[in-house]
Amino acid sequence: MNKVRTPSPTTKLSSQELAALDAHWRAANYLSAGQIYLLANPLLTEPLRPEHVKPRLLGHWGTSPGLNLVYTHLNRVITARDLNAICIWGPGHGGPAVVANSWLEGSYTETYPDMTRDGAGMARLFRQFSFPGGIPSHVAPETPGSIHEGGELGYSLSHAYGAAFDNPGLLVACVIGDGEAETGPLAASWHSNKFLSPVSDGAVLPILHLNGYKIANPSVLSRLPDHELDELLRGYGHHPLHVTGHDPAAVHRAMAQAMDTALDHIAVIQATARDEGIRDRPRWPVIVLRTPKGWTGPAEVDGVPVEGTWRAHQVPLSEVRTNPGHLRQLEQWLRSYLPAELFDEHGRPRPQVLTCIPPGRRRLGANPHANGGLLLRALPIPPLERYAVPVERPGGSLHEPTRVLGDLLEEVMAATADRRDFRLVGPDETASNRLDAVYRVTDKAWEAEVLPTDEHLAPGGRVMEILSEHTCEGWLEGYLLTGRHGLFSCYEAFVHIVDSMANQHIKWLRTARRLAWRAPVASLNYLLTSHVWRQDHNGFSHQDPGFVDHILNKSPEVVRVYLPPDANTLLACADHVLCSRDYVNVLVAGKQPCFDWLDLEQARAHCARGAGIWEWASTDGGGEPDVVLACAGDVPTMEVLAAADLLHRYAPDLRVRVVNVVDMTRLLPQGEHPHGMPDHEYDAMFTHDKPVIFAYHGYPWLIHRLTYRRANHPHLHVRGYKEEGTTTTPFDMVLRNDLDRYRLVMDVIDRVPGLAVRAAPLRQAMADVRFRHHGWIREHGTDLPEVADWTWSR
Repeated sequence: MNKVRTPSPTTKLSSQELAALDAHWRAANYLSAGQIYLLANPLLTEPLRPEHVKPRLLGHWGTSPGLNLVYTHLNRVITARDLNAICIWGPGHGGPAVVANSWLEGSYTETYPDMTRDGAGMARLFRQFSFPGGIPSHVAPETPGSIHEGGELGYSLSHAYGAAFDNPGLLVACVIGDGEAETGPLAASWHSNKFLSPVSDGAVLPILHLNGYKIANPSVLSRLPDHELDELLRGYGHHPLHVTGHDPAAVHRAMAQAMDTALDHIAVIQATARDEGIRDRPRWPVIVLRTPKGWTGPAEVDGVPVEGTWRAHQVPLSEVRTNPGHLRQLEQWLRSYLPAELFDEHGRPRPQVLTCIPPGRRRLGANPHANGGLLLRALPIPPLERYAVPVERPGGSLHEPTRVLGDLLEEVMAATADRRDFRLVGPDETASNRLDAVYRVTDKAWEAEVLPTDEHLAPGGRVMEILSEHTCEGWLEGYLLTGRHGLFSCYEAFVHIVDSMANQHIKWLRTARRLAWRAPVASLNYLLTSHVWRQDHNGFSHQDPGFVDHILNKSPEVVRVYLPPDANTLLACADHVLCSRDYVNVLVAGKQPCFDWLDLEQARAHCARGAGIWEWASTDGGGEPDVVLACAGDVPTMEVLAAADLLHRYAPDLRVRVVNVVDMTRLLPQGEHPHGMPDHEYDAMFTHDKPVIFAYHGYPWLIHRLTYRRANHPHLHVRGYKEEGTTTTPFDMVLRNDLDRYRLVMDVIDRVPGLAVRAAPLRQAMADVRFRHHGWIREHGTDLPEVADWTWSR
């Protein structure tokens, strides 16, 4: 580890500087408490009365004074050093603090002109907080300068590193609260410093804010003695700087010195790497800030300690409207900040309060990196014709779809080499998922030790691999929200690990789309491969297709799910999602050799439709079918086509229509999703009353949920994964779940009126093959020859 020259500044604040910092901090504390409590009388120009207080007291005071301290001191160093900086506010419900500071610096008024920086605007600011029609109690998309939802405990540090990657001139401060510091995702994200290049990336300054408590319990890290906490942080690769205290003046001085020490240290690290070419992994600074929970609030309430305890977490005085003693104590508390010294008679902040605020876009609430769509450039996608596989006839060749996509991603990486705004992330699976062509133009980011046997590890690489899906997701979210592009590749079964992170990002996007001032950002794109039907070698633990269900439960205007059946449709879908904005897109595609069904022109048209009739595979002659065989997913598509082939050979008079679905949201009614299919179009494709046998990649009840309002839903029969998994052969997986071609033929015979008697011998033959299969695989360890060697012959 590089022994960087660590500066030891002695920051001496003048009395004027100290007074200005304290004035700004007190103003922010006053505004934070006012948002939680006050409905009227914002400047306390008259004695406080019960009707001045909100009827429902919501919000979190405990963390706010510490966040206000951090914001105040970030303002000081940004102004003094002309820093380009943003801050990630991790503590769960620190909304009043960040809103207060944004209002003080003027960015809130610029974003919301009715929130004027005066008494009238202050009144509106107070009223809207945690009030019907107003804003949430946490840092949210509505808050200028934020890229992180305040309720997302566990993800702040990975978001911060994602924002810093490929942003060499950016400082990303990150406040980590007591509760968040105990989460698994946060614990893993400390290792992000092993991936941060001091040459091509920005810097992250973690600020571990320990006020001692969570909602009702002490926090683990706050109870560690300093030397033990130092050992932990040094083990993570950080140099800890401590700020501890209760006296405001002493804490201001200590915080100023810690900030200057940390930033000087960062400057030396970057200069050493950029100017001197020394690339040993540095020890980055971290500030440990210990201040009382609910600092400067009521020390006691009803004879019980509050400040410095868990009781300060939310609303310290809860009976203000009904308890005169609480009302008096609230007024004393608010007046203790001396609001008349902080705001003039019109409610405008006095000059001393604004002394340390940075100018223009240097303000934390106005930095364009926190509204990343302002910085976003179109991703240079090469022409798909360069990578499309030739298809002379359906099923006449095989390719690995994700390997074909990997060739396309290689050129995307090459085209963005200079601008550095595209990254591929995944948990140790890039090569396994057949995307390793990208290594021809970039390496895997790595700042730790490299051994002679290692491959494709290098500082500044733009492939990110760490075996923590949480960290991968957090990196990519931070990267996207600051104006860049990316793709998350993951084994299908284990993407569930980030279910809650996906939830929060979807909610963020849904809210941001409704804010005119937030510019659209690149979509969060998942590529799920090594999927349920080809995890026969790894077994039951690796077989779970349920992430699609999870995503399709979410806001329709934000989520999209695509199941391309072959290589060219995967290319067409990838081209679409990589260019899209403000969506969460899920692509599910196999990495094993797969039949090529459509050429590029057909694939583009099919993906644009989202669902379509494959006339070349159908035998209805363009007229009304007797049965519809529908499919979604690569393996279900192969099984449906194999079933259609069997029916063509053994029931040639049966009119079969084959329908393939790429865009799962097309199955929804038009009024339920922007991609939803109108009833008349759905009925024309699937018929109004004919049997539909649907082979689906995932859990079958999802198809029923998407289509239950359709007229022919009573005639719909779905086959899919039903938790019958094990280590076995590929075909045994589909057979165990009744998704196999023979079962589908039997379903057709069972459901087409009048066919059961005529086709009884065929049904018996299909059942016999299924029975023979069981003995064959146990003797030979491979699938039946007629299955393994099957090809589409028509």
